[in-house]
Amino acid sequence: MASYRSIVLAQRPKELIVLGETFAIKEAPMLRETDLKAGQILVKTQYLSLDPAMRAWLNDVPTYMPPVQIGEVMRGPSIGKIVASTEPGYDVGTYVTCNPGWTELAIMDAKDATPIDVPKNGRVTDALGALGFPGLTAYFGILDIGQVKAGDFVVVSGAAGATGSIVCQIAKLKGARVLGIAGSDEKVEWLKELGCDDALNYKDVNFAKQFQEKTSDLIDVFWDNVGGEILDLALRKAKPYARFVMCGSISQYNSSDPIGPKNITLVAPRRIKLQGFLVFDYASQFPNARKELSQWLLDGKLQSRETIIKGGLNAAEQGLIDLYNGINTGKLLVEVTVDE
Repeated sequence: MASYRSIVLAQRPKELIVLGETFAIKEAPMLRETDLKAGQILVKTQYLSLDPAMRAWLNDVPTYMPPVQIGEVMRGPSIGKIVASTEPGYDVGTYVTCNPGWTELAIMDAKDATPIDVPKNGRVTDALGALGFPGLTAYFGILDIGQVKAGDFVVVSGAAGATGSIVCQIAKLKGARVLGIAGSDEKVEWLKELGCDDALNYKDVNFAKQFQEKTSDLIDVFWDNVGGEILDLALRKAKPYARFVMCGSISQYNSSDPIGPKNITLVAPRRIKLQGFLVFDYASQFPNARKELSQWLLDGKLQSRETIIKGGLNAAEQGLIDLYNGINTGKLLVEVTVDE
């Protein structure tokens, strides 16, 4: 009997995700057009998005989303291709963004999928990157929470990732001076190609000293994707009334004993604002943001890069493990199926 595969949560990791233990493959009978109800579509997954926030979903602790349950298909956004439809306007062959999770095939209500409009100079995969949640997070975070303006000195941790790289470029578009922090010399060079005024490799043995020197003018806006030691260093070099955009703490996600900032006592006397946010808070503004991001792509003012993992659905688990080891430059995707 023909079947398709999904990946489900098998057991909750205590710290690191364990290959072959945390997740399991589940097979189910093949889905067909005759299984559709009115208003539904059958979608074949093309690309899975791998994102730092996924690690938090594996803990039995509610965050901004409930935890993934044992035996449940792993949650995650994807790009799919409609292979059958009962909903007018959702034609076979159309690419959509959707959230069926880690699965090769899914039936869903058409209203839960968004057809992809690929801009000139863009790619269909931009729907999960520069025009997806990473790009939108960067857009609202740096403009609304960070209140970036011309002349600001902006420091971005995790700067070579899907979100951080867009943050750097938007800050430059707004006239800021930008220092990017990444995890390899190759990523440092790429950040300079994107337009960062300078960039540092946090794995360099002299990183702390380099950071002190490069931030001698003190920080107006700090974008935190990482937490840990880099956040501590930034707090020490913050100007009075600095704005810290608290987007993520990837250095702590796999720890059973996460470390908070030692320099938190500097926040009050320097009147530093540390503010977290969720991109979903801005849902009503997504269309206008995507319009501006698309225009920047069209004009060549915004660049995006992807790291695409081959190997189908089986590669997703190792890909997620590698995400926390910094395998990606730009957006990390898994290619689940290839168009024939």
